[in-house]
Amino acid sequence: MPLADLSKAIEMGDVETDANGLDSDHLTFLPDSAPPLKSSKGSSGGGLSTYDLGWRGVVLGSKLNVLLPCALLAAIGRAANWGDGPIFFFALMALAPLAERLGHVTEQLALYTNPTVGGLLNATFGNATELIVSLFAIKEGLLRVVQLSLIGSVLSNLLLVLGTAFFMGGLRHKKQEFSKTGVIANCSLLMLGIFTLTLPAVLHSTHTELKDTASELALSRFSSFCLLIMYGAFLVFQLFTHSELYDEEEDDDDEEPEIGFRGTIIWLAVITVLISILSDYLVYAIEGAAESYNVPLPFISTIILPIVGNAAEHASAIIFAMKNKMEIAIGVAVGSATQITLFVIPLCVILGWMVGSPLDLNMEIFETACMTVAVVTVVIVIMDGESNWLKGLTLAIAYFVVSASFFYHQDKALETQHDAHPEVKALLM
Repeated sequence: MPLADLSKAIEMGDVETDANGLDSDHLTFLPDSAPPLKSSKGSSGGGLSTYDLGWRGVVLGSKLNVLLPCALLAAIGRAANWGDGPIFFFALMALAPLAERLGHVTEQLALYTNPTVGGLLNATFGNATELIVSLFAIKEGLLRVVQLSLIGSVLSNLLLVLGTAFFMGGLRHKKQEFSKTGVIANCSLLMLGIFTLTLPAVLHSTHTELKDTASELALSRFSSFCLLIMYGAFLVFQLFTHSELYDEEEDDDDEEPEIGFRGTIIWLAVITVLISILSDYLVYAIEGAAESYNVPLPFISTIILPIVGNAAEHASAIIFAMKNKMEIAIGVAVGSATQITLFVIPLCVILGWMVGSPLDLNMEIFETACMTVAVVTVVIVIMDGESNWLKGLTLAIAYFVVSASFFYHQDKALETQHDAHPEVKALLM
């Protein structure tokens, strides 16, 4: 029924309307403006204001928020010079609820979009913590920590986040299905990213560089530009030219937003600032904390930091998988790993170049091998477009084995991370 005719029918009483005065059975289209804000319980006037912050849900909606006072303790500890161990511990504990709340607010923002854009938003803001930590580490010259934390984030998303989502979703649903074509596109991009990351490590290990370390650095920067271009092309593919491959069937029981559209933007800005402050504390204390707790720095950088930073992905992917919204769950976990490989890692290399830091894509043989095997394992598991709890357990166990290997791994590159190679210095001049 045309909108004008529908309006006349409503005025004459020929059409039954709901509480909002609209014919929910016939009004099936919207004007070309932004999506309307859905109603929410407890909002004044029965509707949700676009500026509604939904502060009760954000501040009181997670049990992890009991850890938020640790942020204040971390600030006091740094000011009072409590030592690197306590500062790192409190900052890490406070980062977990902030990362989880960032995921919650992103989910609220995603409710105003379609499932494809929602998954992209979850992946993007879920990786905000890793990117912020990396930027502060680049600033402090901890380039190896940057590499390890980003490697750990890829491993965490592919094995732990995806595995946990498959496992929890499989316990509730015997078999879950998702778009095989969309998964293949993500897997091909992951393989491209791993291929690009492997070449500098192989070049270094075979000692076939034309100009020693400077060749690895030049290759890394060129490859980073190529990966950024490829990621931009993937966004066009995913959002415009082939968006139907990532669409999920509409759910009649859609969740209603608790926060207004502009309210989500405000919360994203506030939480991002807080994460930035805590990231500064983490980077400041990470080396001293490793010595204080007698825990290998590679284990802290590759395992502990990503687990905390990926709290948003953990929560989002598990929730969506248990609701049988596998397109979004896959978009959060695999999409996040793809985004780190094709966007965050090369972006850090380019930003490091801009500030004079010789960050490259040579992740060393051990770390590169772990990433390659993880990607191949995930590709094999998800290529059929189906998931169950056994597949999830397989990925989770693989992550535990990788975690143990990093605990016993000695990373010699960390010992010289502050010293640039002479050829690298010459290249930077």
